[in-house]
Amino acid sequence: MNLRHIEIFHAVYVNGSVSGAARALNVSQPSVSKMLRHAESLLGFQLFQRTNGRLVPTEDAHVLFTEVAEIQDRVYALREAGKNLRRGAGGMLRVSALPSLALQMLPIAVARFLRTHQNVQFDLQTVHHDDMLRKLFERETDIAIAYEVPPTAPIDDLALGEGELVVLYREQDMPGAPPRVELECLRGQRFISLATSGPMGQLFLQEVQRQNVELDDVVLARTFYIAAALVQQGVGMTVVDNFTAQASLVPGLSMRPLKPSLTFGVHALFLHNRPLTALATDFLKTLRTVIDVP
Repeated sequence: MNLRHIEIFHAVYVNGSVSGAARALNVSQPSVSKMLRHAESLLGFQLFQRTNGRLVPTEDAHVLFTEVAEIQDRVYALREAGKNLRRGAGGMLRVSALPSLALQMLPIAVARFLRTHQNVQFDLQTVHHDDMLRKLFERETDIAIAYEVPPTAPIDDLALGEGELVVLYREQDMPGAPPRVELECLRGQRFISLATSGPMGQLFLQEVQRQNVELDDVVLARTFYIAAALVQQGVGMTVVDNFTAQASLVPGLSMRPLKPSLTFGVHALFLHNRPLTALATDFLKTLRTVIDVP
């Protein structure tokens, strides 16, 4: 299949008919039908079955669509990049960030940056720690904002600031909490554990083991946002990064840093053979000012 076959198949799959695909692509129905038959001939299997006047994708078509959709997204991004170059736009920044940073810190930085760079476009997405390198290597993103720098990968990084782990809790569950909370204060409290949630979960687990504190784990949450939502519902208290906690605060919830403090770095990661552009460097300066705000 060439790109035209892919475009036709994608349009028919999304619109559910040849006529709908023809309207979406601004071409004639016969040309859509012809290209679709040619694609099926090349593939050696049927992509659609006609049922009650509509084209219903076969199981093979469903499988194929997952791959085609990604290609279409990249083709669209390429076309948009070409349009930007033709009209002299400021360029595109593709940034991925951990969910804890994408909910509040990243949007604040983007909004602030666009005030002085109105022609810049952003492609933003969340990414989990385990998927970060793949997105960089496969060129799905240009910059990944993360807490940990992979030690052996061909990755460069730029330090953006520092965060720390905090206790997120309902004020009624820990009235009169001190400015910094010792782990011993969490003993006997209903606790939402994040021990398996990547580097930050491991950082906290190591400290718990070092101090030999036994916590009353009632729920094991896989993401910090699930843990924060459980705190809001009164399930218990948890320890998350300060960015997640700040974004999750509602009336009746509070956050306190730990004693001793557990800190971590925030880094911008990018491929060694694809150094930062001047535009990306300027944006990361803005993001650094947002992260550094206490």
